[in-house]
Amino acid sequence: MIDLQIEGLAKSFGDLVLFSDISFVVEERQRIGLIARNGKGKSTLLKIIAGDDVPDEGKITFRGGVTVGYLEQEPDFEAGLTVIEACLRRNSEKAQLIASYEKALANGDERLLHHLMEEMDRLGAWDYETRAKQVLHMLKITNFSQPVTELSGGQKKRIALASVLIEEPDIMILDEPTNHLDMEMVEWLEDYLSRFTGSLLMVTHDRYFLDRVCNEIIEIDDCRIYRYKGNYSYFLQRREERLENLAAETARARNLLRTELDWMRRQPQARAHKAKYRIEAFYKLQEKAAAMRDDSSVSLEIKSQYIGSKIFVMKALEKAFGDKIITRDFYYTFSRYEKLGIVGNNGTGKSTFIKMLLGRVAPDSGIIEVGETVKWGYYSQEGLSFNEQMKVIDVVKAIAEVIPVGNRMLTASQFLQHFLFSPEKQYSYVYKLSGGEKRRLYLCTVLMANPNFLVLDEPTNDLDIDTLQILEEYLREFKGCVIVVSHDRYFMDRVVDHIFVFNGNGDIKDFPGNYTDYRDWHDEERAAAAKAEAERAAKNSQPKASRRDDGGKRKLTFKEQREYEALEGEIAQLEEEKAQIEQDMCSGTLDNNELLRKSQRIAEVMELIDEKTMRWLELSEFVS
Repeated sequence: MIDLQIEGLAKSFGDLVLFSDISFVVEERQRIGLIARNGKGKSTLLKIIAGDDVPDEGKITFRGGVTVGYLEQEPDFEAGLTVIEACLRRNSEKAQLIASYEKALANGDERLLHHLMEEMDRLGAWDYETRAKQVLHMLKITNFSQPVTELSGGQKKRIALASVLIEEPDIMILDEPTNHLDMEMVEWLEDYLSRFTGSLLMVTHDRYFLDRVCNEIIEIDDCRIYRYKGNYSYFLQRREERLENLAAETARARNLLRTELDWMRRQPQARAHKAKYRIEAFYKLQEKAAAMRDDSSVSLEIKSQYIGSKIFVMKALEKAFGDKIITRDFYYTFSRYEKLGIVGNNGTGKSTFIKMLLGRVAPDSGIIEVGETVKWGYYSQEGLSFNEQMKVIDVVKAIAEVIPVGNRMLTASQFLQHFLFSPEKQYSYVYKLSGGEKRRLYLCTVLMANPNFLVLDEPTNDLDIDTLQILEEYLREFKGCVIVVSHDRYFMDRVVDHIFVFNGNGDIKDFPGNYTDYRDWHDEERAAAAKAEAERAAKNSQPKASRRDDGGKRKLTFKEQREYEALEGEIAQLEEEKAQIEQDMCSGTLDNNELLRKSQRIAEVMELIDEKTMRWLELSEFVS
């Protein structure tokens, strides 16, 4: 069944054509990831589909009765709303009723509360409110009565995301849903959307997220779309094949063009007698050969300055904001060419930590000694505040007219071309750039100073995948030091050689490996702790009558021996059933009733596994 049909869609801004004559459908339960370079129209396409913008041409048709949830890239809320009101702002009777209930509860209006509680019972709105608060809690929003005007942009994005999720629409249209989420929240959302039974169309640059959530990729390239029936890994493989075929086709066209061009030039005075069809074919071939794909990529071959052996040393570093402890008696010596990743939940002090290192925030006590040869390059989460009325090239010229790149000196214009800013784009105003293009320009201004120590705070937000891939390669080869704060697991796995894990309350763990290494270790530690706890509980619950007074170990009775042997098979069968249920729940093929039944059954199965495992451990104490 088709939920959404796009026919002949086109959109331009002046001379800039974003896409032209694109058509595709979104089928029921399909999960589509939309990929393109920054400035190629991803967010604009989502806005048009959601009804927040209009196309120049084309038609958009939703299946009758289908419900749609849309997460904007930069959501905003009207003034005066609380968190819960903003989350439930969608035009539904339940949402309005819950918002009224929350307000009456805050005001202590018992008479109104009694009436509203009856209405909540009548509409079955209690479950709706519970689900809303559960989702907000998972996204680390806990003060439901706080005014939204007091929130950061990231918190507003999370409220907007929660608003879409709790509505459980038939189609979710999500623009960068993982931005402003920490890794724990990203992994929760990844699991949530994997179990979502509706259709999904989203833009994200999180490649692990694309790989694990989506079953189809749509790429916007050269104003057209290309569809890949698979996840991100499949897309990479098939896209490479497509580009290789395109290169071969273009090469053949150019070879043929040379032959035809020679023919066209021969005896020009007799051209009127040449076959008309061959002349027309020549011009078509000329267009085809000239239509070379722009396969340029961001070039970051920028030479870093020499860095000495002393980088920085932290001694007895202490920092807190009231009861919130950032560091406690922290010591660390940074090594030459080290590449460190920093991860942790939002609010654990990651950004404060690097601002202390850079001298922008003072520690409460302790010492930070920085080597004399260190030259910082800081890419902040907030980004550079550009004058929106300046032209792109003037932004760079205001910093330097010429920039050293390797053994060469480049003009500002040449340097910008390394960052995919065409001559036309360079003379465009900053306010006309997309969010991703502004971030790329900001990255350009950081790297052009030739730093030898890069500190990157959330560099992956809003950068397209092509730029991220080149940035990863640059950082891997960078002859200097790097600290990266990021929620992008793929990026961290590719770049860093060890990580600081900020657990909160001043607890900072130095782990030797990348993020996936850490997650695997953490899961193993948690499983081992759970097993040890189960064994302790089993030992403590062992009946006194089962112990021998002489300190020897009693033997199992015949009945207990048979029970012990049966338990091993029963536990194995339950584990198989649990794995099958988990696979079914992640398949995206279950309707709501089936999903509910599976959820109830998996809870029963896990309880049975725990119960039988405890009994098995208890009996295993007496196996000879």
